[in-house]
Amino acid sequence: MISLTRPVALAELVERLDAAARSAEGDLATAEAVGAALRPFLGRPGLLTPEQEAGDPDRFRTHLLHVPDDGAYSLVVAVWRPGQRTPIHDHVAWCVVGVHRGEEHEIRYRLVGDAAGDHLVEDGHTVGPCGTVTVLTPPGDIHAVVNDSPVVAASLHVYGADLRERTTSVRRCYPLPSR
Repeated sequence: MISLTRPVALAELVERLDAAARSAEGDLATAEAVGAALRPFLGRPGLLTPEQEAGDPDRFRTHLLHVPDDGAYSLVVAVWRPGQRTPIHDHVAWCVVGVHRGEEHEIRYRLVGDAAGDHLVEDGHTVGPCGTVTVLTPPGDIHAVVNDSPVVAASLHVYGADLRERTTSVRRCYPLPSR
């Protein structure tokens, strides 16, 4: 189990995530149960240490917070300074994202094929303020996240995969849409 000394609120969150990750059958039902367990903790002061909420001047930063012994899920915090973004990507497993501080802009894509070949098209935009929970399940979970606001944003991500060795939930990155 990866867990360092942590605030009491984070220990309580982990207990609730442990129960939620094992309470439902199927990826979507599990992710929705995890999202419901995560939601009450979003924005809670003292949930994360100052180090866990620190950004990196060059790129968005992640910290692995917890993985249970059986690897059923991984809890990660992602920190975004203004203007930072992810590449367009999808995931190896279900994913729940909860905005903990600031807001995040998500751009969703879908893969379409035509006579010219496969390409991505934008399929929606959302701006999630603190407290917003988003559930993503493969396939079809292609997106990019950007912090368009003038303040640092932090989000909690729960992935249905063991990220101790893999270190990322990204399955594949996509080139920018050309159409």
